[in-house]
Amino acid sequence: MTARILSGREIAESIKEEVRDEIARLYEEHGFRPGLTVVRVGEDPASAVYVGSKVKTSHELGIISEHIHLDADTTHDEVLQIVKKLNSRDDVDGILVQLPLPTHIDDSAILEAIDPAKDVDGFHPMNVGRLNQGVRSLVPCTPAGVIEILKRSNIEIAGKHAVVVGRSNIVGKPMAALLLKENATVTICHSRTADLPSVTRQADILVAAIGRAGFVRGEHIREGATVIDVGINNVSDKEFAAELFSADDLPKRLAAIDNRGFTLVGDVNPKEAMEKAGSFTPVPGGVGLLTVAMLMKNTVDAAKMRRKI
Repeated sequence: MTARILSGREIAESIKEEVRDEIARLYEEHGFRPGLTVVRVGEDPASAVYVGSKVKTSHELGIISEHIHLDADTTHDEVLQIVKKLNSRDDVDGILVQLPLPTHIDDSAILEAIDPAKDVDGFHPMNVGRLNQGVRSLVPCTPAGVIEILKRSNIEIAGKHAVVVGRSNIVGKPMAALLLKENATVTICHSRTADLPSVTRQADILVAAIGRAGFVRGEHIREGATVIDVGINNVSDKEFAAELFSADDLPKRLAAIDNRGFTLVGDVNPKEAMEKAGSFTPVPGGVGLLTVAMLMKNTVDAAKMRRKI
């Protein structure tokens, strides 16, 4: 048995096309375009790439985007004042403060200072509370993207047993809440779950978001289950790579290690998942591509909710 690959690329492109059409409609019928401001502090290279992708996609879809890049020695209070100014600006519908922030800045306090109506990352406690109450809110982009993958791939959620491996505030907990909202029966596992494979093998839908490369193996997967890999990890060890990738995929992965020092892998062992799962999201090319698309959708939703459209 070989698992069906669930392409994040195709689904992300569909969502972005829908967002582009909706932005055009808002401009034609209501005379405005949604505005997104991204705040980045410091020179973290991964953050620079992520922010660049978000700003570029915003422009492509018709969102008015703004990138505020601050020096690494910017104080906590200075960042806080910028967030407060953005809260008061009517042309800004979405505010995103790119994490991680430098260690001298309290990221929780900064995120809580964002107006919940403009919190397009869905991390504000008020939006977290609304999500858990099942009330319409702005929800974290990656878990929302997982739901889109499942729905648009015609994978039934209601009545199914979903197991989430990982309990982070960014993915694990909101993922469980969204699956529950879709009427799945949900189990959350974590580092202290006893006999993890016996729990995960009960899953019709298994979501891996634990942050450990190739951690979920064939023994964790029920035959025919849908496996959603949320993880993004760098692997530079060629012997470990040989355990993770099939004979067809391995040469390309080894070449990547030679060329740039690493290859990307999720939290699931892809070789073993492909042999056991019914459906599987690859890394790269899976969930990660949905995150930016859902950010664009959240920005449009925030603009509409603020204006009661």
